[in-house]
Amino acid sequence: QVQLVESGGGSVQAGGSLRLSCAAFGHIYSIYSSNCMGWFRQAPGKEREGVAAIYTGGGSTYYADSVKGRFTISQDNAKNTVYLQMNSLKPEDTAMYYCAAAALPICIATIPADFGYWGQGTQVTVSS
Repeated sequence: QVQLVESGGGSVQAGGSLRLSCAAFGHIYSIYSSNCMGWFRQAPGKEREGVAAIYTGGGSTYYADSVKGRFTISQDNAKNTVYLQMNSLKPEDTAMYYCAAAALPICIATIPADFGYWGQGTQVTVSS
């Protein structure tokens, strides 16, 4: 089992920045076998959508078109932590952000059902 704990959400004005963190806890084998860490978000009344993902074994990354050039996903393997740096935030980025983990042959965050472990979520609110 893997437990994921997000932090770093909050309220900012458009154009501002936030950094989300996701710390993984649990059995060490389960942590290392989950080779893909992703960030998803869900706004009220909308489906959960993938934002970014990182392959923990090599660092390759995936970004949704809506966040390319603004968001950066990174990892600190020593801390079992993944980060999402969000710059140039827009009101449409307002959502609950979730960290997720999976063992995938190709690490992309497009299908929530592919991810078996989820955090509790952290709220990001961007005002205009």
